[in-house]
Amino acid sequence: MTAAGLPMEIAAEGLPTRVRIHEVGARDGLQNEQTVVPTEIKAEFIRRLADAGLPTVEATSFVHPKWVPQLADAEQLFPQLDGIDPHRLPVLVPNERGLDRALALGARRIAVFGSATESFAKANLNRTVDEALAMFAPVVARAKDAKVQVRGYLSMCFGDPWEGPVPIAQTVRVCRALLDLGCDELSLGDTIGVATPGHVQALLASLNEAGVPTPRIGVHFHDTYGQALANTYAALQHGITTIDASAGGLGGCPYAKSATGNLATEDLVWMLHGLGIETGVDLDRLAATSVWMADVLGRPSPSRTLRALSHKE
Repeated sequence: MTAAGLPMEIAAEGLPTRVRIHEVGARDGLQNEQTVVPTEIKAEFIRRLADAGLPTVEATSFVHPKWVPQLADAEQLFPQLDGIDPHRLPVLVPNERGLDRALALGARRIAVFGSATESFAKANLNRTVDEALAMFAPVVARAKDAKVQVRGYLSMCFGDPWEGPVPIAQTVRVCRALLDLGCDELSLGDTIGVATPGHVQALLASLNEAGVPTPRIGVHFHDTYGQALANTYAALQHGITTIDASAGGLGGCPYAKSATGNLATEDLVWMLHGLGIETGVDLDRLAATSVWMADVLGRPSPSRTLRALSHKE
């Protein structure tokens, strides 16, 4: 798909030399589909993403099927991924019951999903922010006892559809609380895509001032206002080396209707490779996987890079 020598690699001063892409398309992307994708297709999607070199492919979510029916097949899906190192396959767990289900299947990386705002905590978890943190405490503690790595997702870090702008100190407080619970890394979610580069850098600086080290921070941008790559670049300038993205730009948020798709993995890889930043990802194989999934879903991908590469076919 890609033309020989493109993108031309020209490094920018002060950026990381390698980035780990945390692929979320199979979970965060497919959970927002109107129709349920068959388990076998999900398994094939994850295998293709792993084969394309993505080091981390978030596989599924062990939430109650009533809340996310698109991922009700977690028990059936995870065993079909046998052969892929489970450390590459994080799963989302909302509570101790979800943790039990995940551990029973051999999961070695989990994620809890909190909110920086009270409105979203109520909509997503039917709890206050602090009640959600209290619910996560035994989940994280038990996971750590089982030597399972824990990621703490935090939604609405930059803006909330009900509350508007989110004060940086408010986001920092919840981030610090997640780390204090024992989370190994954080993922800062721009759930409705309202962040801008200055806001990104200000939040990251404030987190550092609060004792949150940069290597334990990941970023998760949505492209609602076309700012995802600009915000990613701002994060790279700060030294961030973990970036969430979704193959083909799949996804949004079922509890935030103004949220559009995640940053497309193809767009991210094109930019990173052009900057000479290593990812381990084969862009052609990734693009072929996203084209295949777009055909399965019956609609084109919003990824500009994917469209450009597909047009060359």
